[in-house]
Amino acid sequence: MGYKVLIVEDSTASREFIASTIERIDGAEVVCAGSGFDALKLLPRFRFDLIITDINMPDINGLELINFVKMNPNYRETPLIIVTGEARQHDRDRGLKLGASEFLIKPLQPDHLTELVRRYLKLA
Repeated sequence: MGYKVLIVEDSTASREFIASTIERIDGAEVVCAGSGFDALKLLPRFRFDLIITDINMPDINGLELINFVKMNPNYRETPLIIVTGEARQHDRDRGLKLGASEFLIKPLQPDHLTELVRRYLKLA
């Protein structure tokens, strides 16, 4: 069985790094969005098993995206990982309160990201 992971990240370099790390996991298929708005258009088209989002993005930021995702009955239980370059406690608290499972600060460690993805996809 394959698992779909949605990566929402406006930085091409970060998006490609996260995607290439996750694509090494057997059974994981990656779908990428460059903004929160693009992610919202993808949510009804696929069934994602995990969502990874940045916070600071144009149009809809990651915290707003989490709020939309968690209000959707199809995604209420979907694990969500925040990745951000800013370690603001306010963002961390708000993201976790909105329903994020993890809050990671860039630069990401590939082994740690792989371990978390495997855990949330129940592959570990």
